[in-house]
Amino acid sequence: MQNLIELNKNDLEAFVVEDLKLPRFRTEQIWQWLWQKRVRDIDGMTNLSKPLREQLKGMANIVWPEIAKVQQSKDGTIKLLLRMTDGALIETVLIPMQDRYSQCLSTQVGCAMACTFCNTGKLGFERNLTYGEIMGQILVGRQYLEDQDMNPLKNLVFMGMGEPLLNLDNLLKVLHDLPCERGLSLSWRRSMVSTVGFPDKLKILGDLEVALPAISLHAPTQELRAKIMPKAAKVHLDDLMRCLNNYPMRPRERITFEYLLLKDVNDSLEHADQLAKLINRKKGKINLIAYNATEGMPYEAPDRAQVEAFEKRLWDHGLTAFIRRSMGSDIKAACGQLKAGEINK
Repeated sequence: MQNLIELNKNDLEAFVVEDLKLPRFRTEQIWQWLWQKRVRDIDGMTNLSKPLREQLKGMANIVWPEIAKVQQSKDGTIKLLLRMTDGALIETVLIPMQDRYSQCLSTQVGCAMACTFCNTGKLGFERNLTYGEIMGQILVGRQYLEDQDMNPLKNLVFMGMGEPLLNLDNLLKVLHDLPCERGLSLSWRRSMVSTVGFPDKLKILGDLEVALPAISLHAPTQELRAKIMPKAAKVHLDDLMRCLNNYPMRPRERITFEYLLLKDVNDSLEHADQLAKLINRKKGKINLIAYNATEGMPYEAPDRAQVEAFEKRLWDHGLTAFIRRSMGSDIKAACGQLKAGEINK
């Protein structure tokens, strides 16, 4: 039985034409029902004849990720624990942003990068999420917000569980289909892909112009990055920065560098000076994130005064830098805290 949300636009057309033996225009009808109207039952596709619906039901179904648990932060952030059809658990986060929500999407079950400050990395890597499991998070997120009469979902950040570029094939299929007018209709300019940085894969992302990158940097030198992000540091910082300096961008676009401030590890003014030497001020902007102290992790949250001094030092160097407001830390939904564990049954 074919789960229809596992078919990207091209695969759905092949399924319609080759398997169902139907004309191509039926692809657009089914696509719209799946992604724009969010139907969960083939009988709900009312512009298809009853015999056609019966034929489709004999070959396919529609199965979304299941919401296993919902947690809501005092700041309005919503964390959804989702169960996949094989029982795997992942987390996705809905973040309030004035009149809209952004969704933080996962791309893998666990993560192979094992960054020392990240709870997801402690899980290890289980598997990549499929096309439908990534896109399905958006269906679930939009439907949840609509059911709760909340603001709409307008922005996507691939910053959840996993390293997106290590699931590149499925990521690219998702990014290609997001803007479809009869589908999710989300412009590529509203999507950001967070990565520790793989030059060969970043080149593919840049050449296709399907999303803006955010680089999980977190250290201004190769030596320090190797200590706190040992697997990511297998790509030398010089090679990563060379790749990013050549990254194709349109006017006024800049690469976002994410920098998680860890107390007495990477938050000194000397570190800020080193970071300023690394970043091209015309092509990069720095997103500073104060670490949220998490049980079982070897780091502490930095002092607020030190965070502000770090930001000001970057300003003094002429860099664009800002402190990102921590969202959802009380429900462990903030940066580095996602860890889809077992739930009470």
